[in-house]
Amino acid sequence: MDNNLSKILGERLLKISDIYVNTGISKSTLTPFYYQRSTNIQLETLMKICDYLQIPLSELIEYVPERKEV
Repeated sequence: MDNNLSKILGERLLKISDIYVNTGISKSTLTPFYYQRSTNIQLETLMKICDYLQIPLSELIEYVPERKEV
C-alpha cells in the first residue's frame, strides 16, 4: 500500500507542520507516514488528513494487490 501524502503536500507547497497545526495529529505519526515508513495508521487519522486536504481517501492511499501466479 502506498500513500501520496508527500506528493500532495509538494504540489500544494504544504509542510507536515501545516497538517500538525491544523489537525492536531502528532508529528511522530505524520513523519513516518509521509516517508512511507508507517506500517499501521488509524482510519481516524487518515480521515483527518483527508478532511484537511479536502481529498477522498482513494487519492491519499493507493492499494495495488499482489499478483499471484496461477
